[in-house]
Amino acid sequence: MRDDPRPLRTIQAQVVEHLGARIVRGEIAPGAAIPPELTLCATLNVSRTVVREAIRSLSGKGLVAARPRSGTRVRPPEQWNQLDPDVLRWQIDHADAATYLAKLFQLRQAVEPMAAAGAARAGTPEDLARIRAAAEALAAAESDEAWVEADIAFHRAIHVATRNEFFWPIAQMFEVVLRRSFTLAAPGDHRPRAVAEHIGVMEAIAARAPDEAYRAMAALIGHSAGDLKRMYGIEIPGGPVREPV
Repeated sequence: MRDDPRPLRTIQAQVVEHLGARIVRGEIAPGAAIPPELTLCATLNVSRTVVREAIRSLSGKGLVAARPRSGTRVRPPEQWNQLDPDVLRWQIDHADAATYLAKLFQLRQAVEPMAAAGAARAGTPEDLARIRAAAEALAAAESDEAWVEADIAFHRAIHVATRNEFFWPIAQMFEVVLRRSFTLAAPGDHRPRAVAEHIGVMEAIAARAPDEAYRAMAALIGHSAGDLKRMYGIEIPGGPVREPV
């Protein structure tokens, strides 16, 4: 049915991208059926095998479910795999910056101070070395791109250092969701303060001081929200961060 020279996996990925983005944007609403298999084949000029594999991939991401006699239908957003990198990316691309950042900082305020405290309690010497290396790379960064990569590596290393496998998917998610936030903030004049704050978090973790690490990370996140408000006028809601328990 096709004479496209591209590899099947590439074509399948493009079909997944096409349908997944449409679902997340709301073009195919929850409960609605996706177009029939033969319609997708004709519209996208792909084989039935490609369509079936793409649907299987979307099902694995929690976006769709096949129902007897009613076709493949879009599931409600609360049933989507929100930690899936593609789903996250489609959500980010669809959301306006203010809404996206407000939700992101709610998550960061709830999770990251506790992750820093957990890293102080459980991090291995190898974990601490990775956190220190990322903080040093942040201090040495000369470009916005290097700054963003070092910042992402720093926060990822802290979540891994909790030695709690339930924090690890959040670390993977942050590789996707923090990139946009850090890219917005990278050009600011706040870098010397931010470097000092990251080093403060790192030193508290290395000193095995969970309460201090918690407070240092909470302060870092609060100042990050303030930077975005100052630079772009984006209001990040949120109350005071609770003390660790």
